[in-house]
Amino acid sequence: MAFESLTDKLQNVFKSLRSKGRLTQEDVRTALKEVKMALLEADVNFKVVKQFIKSVEERAVGQDVMNGLNPGQMVIKIVNEEMTALMGSETTEIALQPGKAATVILMCGLQGAGKTTATAKLAGKFKSKGKKPLLVACDIYRPAAIEQLQINGQKQQVDVFSMGTGHKPVNIAKAAIEHAAKNGNNIVILDTAGRLHIDVDMMTELQEIREAVTVHQSILVVDAMTGQDAVNVAKEFDEKVGIDGVILSKLDGDTRGGAALSIKAVTGKPILYVSTGEKLSDLEQFYPDRMAGRILGMGDVLSLIDKVSANLDIDAGKEKEMAARMKKGKFDFEDYLESMKQMRNMGGLSGILGMMPGLSGKAAELEGMVDEKQLARMEAIVLSMTQEERRNPKLLNPSRKHRIARGAGVDISMVNRFIKQFEQSQKMMKQLPGMMGGMGRGKGKFRLPF
Repeated sequence: MAFESLTDKLQNVFKSLRSKGRLTQEDVRTALKEVKMALLEADVNFKVVKQFIKSVEERAVGQDVMNGLNPGQMVIKIVNEEMTALMGSETTEIALQPGKAATVILMCGLQGAGKTTATAKLAGKFKSKGKKPLLVACDIYRPAAIEQLQINGQKQQVDVFSMGTGHKPVNIAKAAIEHAAKNGNNIVILDTAGRLHIDVDMMTELQEIREAVTVHQSILVVDAMTGQDAVNVAKEFDEKVGIDGVILSKLDGDTRGGAALSIKAVTGKPILYVSTGEKLSDLEQFYPDRMAGRILGMGDVLSLIDKVSANLDIDAGKEKEMAARMKKGKFDFEDYLESMKQMRNMGGLSGILGMMPGLSGKAAELEGMVDEKQLARMEAIVLSMTQEERRNPKLLNPSRKHRIARGAGVDISMVNRFIKQFEQSQKMMKQLPGMMGGMGRGKGKFRLPF
């Protein structure tokens, strides 16, 4: 889980501060030394850490803070504000051209950073906002790069422009822009080739594309798991080609967080999006204040609400229909499967809980709280039912239950227990119509998958 190690260390520091009724300057400096060590271990740039600690100390060792009603909480608040400022304070959007003019976005990065996948994810984001993006396959060197982009484009229902491997990337880019003008594409995203390391050929190719076509935004994709190396890559790309922003890929696998905390401070370029999983929908807008909250273990309720809202917006009609059945206690196993699907789209139950205050970064504890294997077994039980059985659970007699247990690969006792729990949930829903009436309506309303 992202920032798990850093979050745990900072939580221990803050616990010590909260336990003190009054703070001395020595208490603050001791705590900040531990914060400094935690940040350095998280692979945050040394100069960034030094300036960060200095800024926090200047604000924390003040008369108002030391003599306040809750000095420990005040210090934590200062750390939160300074960390937010470190990552850019404000959310940065990708600047699009006004009117009908097409916006040309150049995607660049090293090989293995997840650039092609991030490119398709970004196209999906634009499509969901009513835009008509065009993905352009300019990587003519990496085996299957073009095919990968075409497959991902098809999944995102986004047009892909390709001329194969027999043309220069600069000519492909020019032809793609002409194609976009004829076909009404208002965003053109150029997926360029990466290398295993920064070299002259790659930089020359990027510069040639920028000289041949008007590029409005150059976005660098960097692997968050490489830590400080990601920051160095961003700095070098910016100096040699020029970038407007960064997408951090593989953030879900980075337990340290050094790249997220250093990139803006070192390069001056904002983080635009973060990739939080392998699915093409796993791309989140980067909010510095929310990210600071996650790192400090304060959770990220706003992003959770955004996920729920986006998920519910997929099929509002189905959601209203399900809510009406729930009010009448007619929630069936088909509805259960739909709920499980929605929960997975939001990152699973452990992912949802990980955004809650006090649980952020606590992967080990969440694994103990949430048995994902048990949830998978329950889903297997439902999938082993016929459609008729799922819609009418009253049909589930002993012989049918035995067949379902065999199909799901579980013991009959588990099937009986699950069905009994499901029936109890139905009764509870019927008894609480007022509560269930609001579960499926409006943005930000969260419904548990019973």
